[in-house]
Amino acid sequence: MSCCPNVQSKCCVERALSPVQRFCRCQMASTWQRVQSMHQWILENGDKRTDPWLLVYSPMPVAFIFLLYLGVVWAGPKLMKRREPVDLKAVLIVYNFAMVCLSVYMFHEFLVTSLLSNYSYLCQPVDYSTSPLAMRMARVCWWFFFSKVIELADTVFFILRKKNSQLTFLHVYHHGTMIFNWWAGVKYLAGGQSFFIGLLNTFVHIVMYSYYGLAALGPHMQKYLWWKRYLTSLQLLQFVLLTTHTGYNLFTECDFPDSMNAVVFAYCVSLIALFSNFYYQSYRKSKKT
Repeated sequence: MSCCPNVQSKCCVERALSPVQRFCRCQMASTWQRVQSMHQWILENGDKRTDPWLLVYSPMPVAFIFLLYLGVVWAGPKLMKRREPVDLKAVLIVYNFAMVCLSVYMFHEFLVTSLLSNYSYLCQPVDYSTSPLAMRMARVCWWFFFSKVIELADTVFFILRKKNSQLTFLHVYHHGTMIFNWWAGVKYLAGGQSFFIGLLNTFVHIVMYSYYGLAALGPHMQKYLWWKRYLTSLQLLQFVLLTTHTGYNLFTECDFPDSMNAVVFAYCVSLIALFSNFYYQSYRKSKKT
């Protein structure tokens, strides 16, 4: 007797497939199972202190934000092509100085908490306890991650103002990847020597958003903003210091994951290359021409 008198049954469908089709189907099923297994591992192996916090438990919300961001980068300029630039002066003034305030708060928290906890600036493992100082460091790490989500608005403002020349690969790459980097940081390593990245970056952002806030006040401020090129130099110095810091820890004994140090090291090298090219194109090449 046939195992499946109904030709639409699963048994008959499987028999109707060629060996290659059956192999491809098995491969797809196996790949999907691996994806499900990896997703489950991600969910179950995070820092239990930070898992309940907004956007942390699962990678799916951050992935959705990233895809939405890429969609806005692709579609935004097209939608604005036949429209007039949006006047965002008041919004930009409030936004930029609000980001200065947030950056000052985070810089203070990274600095004071690390000092009170006697953090080492060479090698610092993550304190996964629920002590007040450990939780304080974990919270500022979350705020730093969330600030990277907020900063995606920089791109939206460029699009609405039709400043499409600002939508460079460097800009989109840096903004789009930072949310993943720091989602992983808060999910698994909310503290430890991750604080050094936040400490340097929040200091740079205090200067950077101060510049943008002053520029948003109007053309009359341009004569006071001669230091723009030094802002780019400060950003470059930041990445050199971070590359040196993580590189040192890759070759020394430190109870902090080498995998994370390797990712940060490679990422900072890519940013050094991109920011160096930006500096050359903006300040060196323009002088020659």
